[in-house]
Amino acid sequence: MRLNRKFWGFLGIAACVAICGPLVAQNPNTLRSLSLLINREALIEFFSEMHSSPVRGVGLFVLAHIIANAIGVPGTLLVVVGGAVYGLWWGTVWSVIGATLGAIAAFLLARHLLYDWFKQRFHKRPFVQKLNAAICQNSLSCMLIVRFSPVSPFNVVNFALGLTPVSVKYYAAGTLIGIIPGTLAYTWLGVTGAEALSTGRLLPLILCLCVLMLLSTLPLVIQRYQASR
Repeated sequence: MRLNRKFWGFLGIAACVAICGPLVAQNPNTLRSLSLLINREALIEFFSEMHSSPVRGVGLFVLAHIIANAIGVPGTLLVVVGGAVYGLWWGTVWSVIGATLGAIAAFLLARHLLYDWFKQRFHKRPFVQKLNAAICQNSLSCMLIVRFSPVSPFNVVNFALGLTPVSVKYYAAGTLIGIIPGTLAYTWLGVTGAEALSTGRLLPLILCLCVLMLLSTLPLVIQRYQASR
């Protein structure tokens, strides 16, 4: 099993290098294009210009989410951009799909490349054993608690959970469901932010920020509810 995981992990990396290497060599601007992932104005302009080809634009938007999560780039900016470009509902849908797929990609990279090494080094430590036991007994609940928080380090969690025994099924389901509230709130932030810049209306933006603050306390509420049962 160990050799199998490492084999597939290194095979995936080799495939990425084989595909991306020639592209970068032939087009030096490719690396510059990746900087779009951290440039809000450039992202909004880029995806706004794709309205003439909506299918391609959405596909690239989802792909940007996958790449950002797979390489550890925070995807919150993309979520906000999705709200500014696609609106509240469609922006949320595309961001949830892209972020979930990207989270699964990061999870699988950690699982195939680092899980066996991490297990050998840290499996016998009491904290790791307690954490693994809790995750195995309440996999979906644990995933939801982690994902419901819009301020949790999303990229770090993606890789960290790949080092736990949680199954891909529960990880994917918990991620898909759990990131909806936070994604909706940040997409709303993109909508209200764009509205504030264009019209000067600040009230919707302030309400959105208040909702984000309330969502950040949701994991604590869930934990206290479970502890009282």
